Amino acid sequence: MPNDLRLDDTDRAILEALSADARISNARLAERVGVAPSTALQRVRQLRASGVLRGFHAEIDLAALGRPLQAMVAVRLTVHNREQIDTFTSNVRRLPGVLTVFHLAGATDYLVWLATADAQDLREFVVEHLASDPAVAHAETSLIYEHRRGPGIWGTADPS
Repeated sequence: MPNDLRLDDTDRAILEALSADARISNARLAERVGVAPSTALQRVRQLRASGVLRGFHAEIDLAALGRPLQAMVAVRLTVHNREQIDTFTSNVRRLPGVLTVFHLAGATDYLVWLATADAQDLREFVVEHLASDPAVAHAETSLIYEHRRGPGIWGTADPS
């Protein structure tokens, strides 16, 4: 995002509305934020071009796709040089079942959020892709019982 980009109340209202429902029609979006449809469309295009709005995503029921078991795997690397960090990040992002990769500061270098078919599938993922990776010093798995959205950065989106 450019340093000189300034978001006004209309931009923030557009982002909030899209966060709640990315499928909202342009006409409904314009009505909700109180601008003309052409203005809403122009603002969305500007937000996309500037990199503030990076994409539109679907909320998917992972269990319906045969991946009901979710986990967060905390990973600590053996060495912290740029090449190892870039290689690990690139490799882990491409693995099947990986939903999101978080690169962190602190004792844990990464959190890897993944969805698997069952406990055996999770074990195989950790053993094959993490425990056997020479770049990985430690991996600790936490099962996710439930995953729910929060109210968003402005605290007004419906989390249901």
